[in-house]
Amino acid sequence: MENTGRLKVKDLINVGIYTAIYLVIFFVVGMLNAIPVFYPLLYVIWPIVCGIPFMLFLTKTQKFGMLSIMSVILGVFWFLTGYTWIPILSYLVCGLIADFVLKSGDFKSFKKSVIGYWIFSCGMIGLQAPMWFMADRYMADVRAYMGDQYAQQLAYYMPQWMGFASIAIIFVGSLLGALLGRKMLKKHFERAGIA
Repeated sequence: MENTGRLKVKDLINVGIYTAIYLVIFFVVGMLNAIPVFYPLLYVIWPIVCGIPFMLFLTKTQKFGMLSIMSVILGVFWFLTGYTWIPILSYLVCGLIADFVLKSGDFKSFKKSVIGYWIFSCGMIGLQAPMWFMADRYMADVRAYMGDQYAQQLAYYMPQWMGFASIAIIFVGSLLGALLGRKMLKKHFERAGIA
């Protein structure tokens, strides 16, 4: 597969398909945040579960720009569903850097795929960033929709330092997710002719 060529229609279709799959899985797993104690755990659960479609995606579109486009779609989607503009910025920056990392490994290095997936996954921090940088306004909204008890527990389980700790936590989840995705690719997808 060509590594440096322009994205074609087929590549863009793959970006759309795998972005949709990623979003559905991310959204379903994200329902765990209805219980505040699961909120910090999502930083490791999301990358693990989404690692399977992500690693399959990397086998389909090995060209620069694919993650940047995917990231913009994700950021805009979260903005349209009620999040702030911060996810658009965080996903765009992380997706662009991840694209460069994957390109540096010619889209074939597993080590670079893990690093790229980790950086890409860090884009999700933008979803929770208002919790720490716009705390008063964010928590007022949480109290209005979820009640005082939920807001208190959320503040307890997601203190400000979690914004920095999440980077390391996401790395662990991304590594495990990439390993799981690679194992699934070899065990099932390659046998079925999908990868």
